Parts: sequence; C-alpha cells; structure tokens
Amino acid sequence: MDISTLCIHGADNNTHNTGAVSVPIYQSATFAHLDVGKSTGYDYSRLQNPTREYLEKVMANLEQGTDALAFSTGMAAITALMELFSIGDHIIASGDLYGGTVRLFEHISRKNGLKFDYINTSDLDAVRGLIHPDTKAIYIESPTNPMMQVTDITAVCEIAKTFGLLVIVDNTFLTPYYQQPLVLGADIVVHSGTKYLSGHNDTLAGFLVTKNEDLSERLRFIYKTTGACLSPFDSWLLIRGIKTLAVRMDRQQENAVKLANWLTTQKKVNKVFYIGLPDHPDYAVSTKQASGFGSMISFEVDSETTAIQLLERLQLVLFAESLGGVETLITYPMLQTHADVPMEERLERGINDCLLRLSVGLENADDLIADFEQALN
Repeated sequence: MDISTLCIHGADNNTHNTGAVSVPIYQSATFAHLDVGKSTGYDYSRLQNPTREYLEKVMANLEQGTDALAFSTGMAAITALMELFSIGDHIIASGDLYGGTVRLFEHISRKNGLKFDYINTSDLDAVRGLIHPDTKAIYIESPTNPMMQVTDITAVCEIAKTFGLLVIVDNTFLTPYYQQPLVLGADIVVHSGTKYLSGHNDTLAGFLVTKNEDLSERLRFIYKTTGACLSPFDSWLLIRGIKTLAVRMDRQQENAVKLANWLTTQKKVNKVFYIGLPDHPDYAVSTKQASGFGSMISFEVDSETTAIQLLERLQLVLFAESLGGVETLITYPMLQTHADVPMEERLERGINDCLLRLSVGLENADDLIADFEQALN
C-alpha cells in the first residue's frame, strides 16, 4: 500500500462498531473489567487508550516498525528514551542538534551519569574514532536543526552494528513520508509529533518507533512507569493531521524549492542551507536515502541588521518558534531554539546572529516571495 494511502487508512479502525469514519475519542482515564481476571484489553489510559492505540499503530505502519509510543511532547519521548541507558554509558550525537535536545543531554542526562560526544555524524571516520567500550548508541538528526546536515544513515548503522550499538534517528524534519530510518537500519526513530505529523500548530506530541521486540518491551515499561503519555484528544488531533501528511509535505516542499532558489539570488543573502539544492554538500546522500527534501530552509543574511529587519518587516510569514505547520514560520535560532547552547558552541556550528530558519507552509509561493522581497528591500 502506498504511504499516502497509509496516512489515511493506516490501521484497522476496529475500536467500535458504529460505522463512524473518524476514530472516536475515548476520553476515559479508566476502564471497567468484565470480571475477575477478564479485561477488555484496556485498564488505565496511562498504559493504553483505544484512541492512542490507533494512532500508535498508524505511526508504526508509516515507519515500517512494529511498535510506536505516543508521548505528550517530543522532549518527553527523548527523556524516556534516555532511560534505556545507565550511569557511565556514552552516546555519540550529531553536533548540530535541536537546542532542546542539547539542553536535555547536557543538564539532565549528564547529571544522571550519561556521557556525550558531539560530532558531524556525516563524517564516518570521526564517528568511528569516538567509539569506545562505554559507547552504547549513536544519536542522529538528519537533516540537522538548523544547519541542514545530512548523515548517511545506512553507513552509520553498518558501523554501529559492528560494535553492537543502537542507532537512534530523529526523523522530525522529513517524516516517514520522505524517510524511513528503520528501513535503513536504525533501531529507534524519534519524532516531535508537534511538527509535520500534526501539521496545524495546535497540539504537542512525540513518538518513539521501533521494530525490535526487546526495545519495545523495555520502552513500554519506561512509558507506563514515567507516564508522559499522549492524551486521547491530542491523539485524535494527530490522527486527523496525519491524514493530510502526504499532500501537505508535497505542497510544502514545492514551495520550499521555489523559495530556496529565490533566496539564492538575493544580494543580502550570503548562504542558503536547503538539502533540495543540488549544490548542497549532502545532496547525493539525501537523494539516496530519502524520497524528498522537505520544507526546512536555513539561510544566512549579510548582517544582524538585515536579520532583525526581516523579522520585523515580514507580514505574511510569522516570527515564531516551531515548524511543520500549514503557516510559514521564521525562527531566529540564536535567540529561540538554540538560546541555551553556549555562544562559543553556537558560533562553532554556524549559528550566528545572521542565521535564520524557515519552515515553509502551504501559502502560495509567489505570495511568500513577495513578502520576503518587501521585507528585504
């Protein structure tokens, strides 16, 4: 079945017998038992809820996994993921990560005894050079946030397999519609469901997806114990959002290609970081492992003054800290997504006061270009 069809009919809707096309919202915290030792399969919504269960089956099918866990936020998903590891365990991570993930690793996970090294995971020799006996996992964002670096996931998985390491891939930017890391060899896929999967900037959610039964069992135990499960209503919002994922991603990518190419022609724009541009250094890797480029663009303007001018003058494009919704959003990473990353580290990664990140939405592309033109000039 084509993935665009899976987005709409991603799991069997056998939670009811009413004929309702839309999956019901089971707004219940607890479920009555039929008798002693007899259960409907549901006990308490922290463990499982019929609405969330349907959503999780959809996500598992989209990623070609066997289990998916839906969390209250993307960060809740990553926080639970870190509970797989023990004091002294070492994790290699992409050097250009979402600032919230860095904040978790550096201020919570390190406190709990985990160790991290950050590297451009597209440099395979550098990845190999960081592996030592305490290394347990390689954590990848691809493309990275916000510098749009792409890692060869299959190549990293081959290295990891040699050393018995887990490979974890944050697939938020491309979604399973364009990229399926489990198929490429990864063990766990992470999503901020808040972004493209929801698609409407109206709810928070996170996912962990795997096809490994042992990992599924361990993650389910952590899940029910720590309790950051997605509510029934938010699960329904994600189910609804995913139904239009394919058409949204295609239109947003179409807009992003037009806008990225236009930005490359502007005198006040020094660099454009978009993996769909043929001159992007990771373009070949992208075309090998993904079926699309997505709609995330970062670009560097000629001065801080120009950056501020853009943020203040844009009218259609909204200055906001998120991505993946139907509205086009522009973000200033140094003040928003990466504000908690030390300045020296930010600058080393290219996150300076001239860098802006753009999540391209569903508006008419010519209207977006016209908005940028008036703001720049």
